[in-house]
Amino acid sequence: MKADITLVLGGARSGKSDVAERLAGDLGQPITYVATGSAPDGDADWAARVQRHRERRPPDWVTVEIGVGQGLGPALESLAGPVLVDSLGTWLAGMEDLGAGGESGALCDGLIARRSAGRRTILVSEEVGLGVHPSSEIGRMFRDELGTLNRRVAEIADSVLLVVAGRVLALSDPADRS
Repeated sequence: MKADITLVLGGARSGKSDVAERLAGDLGQPITYVATGSAPDGDADWAARVQRHRERRPPDWVTVEIGVGQGLGPALESLAGPVLVDSLGTWLAGMEDLGAGGESGALCDGLIARRSAGRRTILVSEEVGLGVHPSSEIGRMFRDELGTLNRRVAEIADSVLLVVAGRVLALSDPADRS
């Protein structure tokens, strides 16, 4: 198995999680699925989304939930075998003041350590730069922070995929252009 970092980006309902789950399933071994958010009390829609994700996962996958404000990088370093993280946007939304600043560095360090140890990591994240311009300050802050986080992870990723309407486009590294 190739040890690498794959970032799967896409908008709402684009199929990004399906693509990431297929990539992980193709590895032919048990996966640790890192869920970065749980359904808030009383949010039936979110609870239904979480349940659909659970039902899609093979029974031999292990689920680890990252709590609100918990450091994702150190958590990833402690996990053996291939990992699928879904999603960076949900993780960021749980951070105090949406501040991933120092946490994004720890996340990248954790990802690099996993790759160096021969462990594959697939991450799902929302592509927020193509959507509607947020009308609130907090919405703009979230979009900007997640865009920056996606860019930092993409800089260290071995592959970046963009999912649009269920179709996958491999994005090239700007440094590879001649």
